[in-house]
Amino acid sequence: MRWMRAAGRGLLVLAVVLSGYVASGARAGEAGTGGRGPLTLATAGDLTGYLGPLLRGWNRTHPGEKVTLVELPDSADETYAQMTTDLRGGDRGRFDVLNIDVNWTAEFAAAGWIRPLPGDRFPLDAFLKPVVRTARYDGRLYAVPYVTNAGLLLYRKDVLAKAGVPPPRTWAELERDAKTIAPRYGLDGYAGQFLPYEGLTVNAAEAVYSAGGTILGDEGARVTVDSDAAREGIGFLARGLREGWIPKAALTYKEEESKEAFRDGRLLFLRNWPYAYAAASARGSKVAGRVGAVPLPGPDGPGKSVLGGSNLAVNTHARHPDSAARLIAYLTSERVQRQVLTRGALPPVRAALYDDPALIARFPYLPTLRAAVLSAEPRPTSPHYDQVSLVVQAVVHDALTGRQTPSAAVRRLARELDAVADR
Repeated sequence: MRWMRAAGRGLLVLAVVLSGYVASGARAGEAGTGGRGPLTLATAGDLTGYLGPLLRGWNRTHPGEKVTLVELPDSADETYAQMTTDLRGGDRGRFDVLNIDVNWTAEFAAAGWIRPLPGDRFPLDAFLKPVVRTARYDGRLYAVPYVTNAGLLLYRKDVLAKAGVPPPRTWAELERDAKTIAPRYGLDGYAGQFLPYEGLTVNAAEAVYSAGGTILGDEGARVTVDSDAAREGIGFLARGLREGWIPKAALTYKEEESKEAFRDGRLLFLRNWPYAYAAASARGSKVAGRVGAVPLPGPDGPGKSVLGGSNLAVNTHARHPDSAARLIAYLTSERVQRQVLTRGALPPVRAALYDDPALIARFPYLPTLRAAVLSAEPRPTSPHYDQVSLVVQAVVHDALTGRQTPSAAVRRLARELDAVADR
């Protein structure tokens, strides 16, 4: 399944659409109350080719509930637009099961687009605890975690070894190495995802969180961003672009562009999701065998990642709710979650897989990733999250391009987020 380019490409959207069947007696309410039939799985695409075999396994054992794969756009923003447009159509919509970005759960639940789920039907106790929190809204379970994610700092092991320095733990060390070591080896210093899209919201939130700040509180009702921590975090990124140890090209980077820059041997450091580590380590990469991963740095030590990933939810108007729930249980089973990692290079939600010696040997970053997920923070929670994200993208991009100082940008951010909260 293609890793969607938002919150850490961290983002993957999957919709299960009913085809060729009209159920009688199906009702809105909790999934699992009845109704089985064929399904159509709409996804943002499958770069690694892992999803087809998983669905073939489902189809073999569920001949009356076969899944047909349909692709939505590979852009998270475009997929969000198509998905919400369809959901607003009510019972005329196509989508029944939605694999939504973890930060869409609150918005979709508040809008009444997705139905509460019975927690006892899914193995929530076996999941990493922070991912379960992303599936709840207003005290109820509205989704089931499917894929998790946390940002990591990828680095060139060979270059740092030659320079005789360990990977950076603080912003000061990252800045120093990006300024002094990278140029000696013909490399750019550091990059994240700084194009004004969802990825910039993630990068900005991580910088603010790492400095000890927040953006919103009380599920979006309170704006908390006007702080010294926010000015420090956004100022760190703006300074990097102004001084050149973050290349100007990073202003055009989403996950894929930044991954390719690192994979082609053009960067010393990269903030990205774990799938980029797998791609940079794979055959054909110019840096294969020379890649390391550590937690994101912060001002005084390890920083904070935004919690990425996706959750499976059921449309309020789903006509085959039992099939929807059964498919969700299948996709979150331990056997399938193992294949999500081994075939798709996507971080599973099952906690036990992070302790598996065979998996750690194949994916050495798993212990680092687990620690990052357990300490990660969600993006700002709000029923108006799409508007919140658009504000963050626009304001922070102006700070990164020098149109506003970080202090002025934070004050503007507080004003504009206040306006969103009042809607």
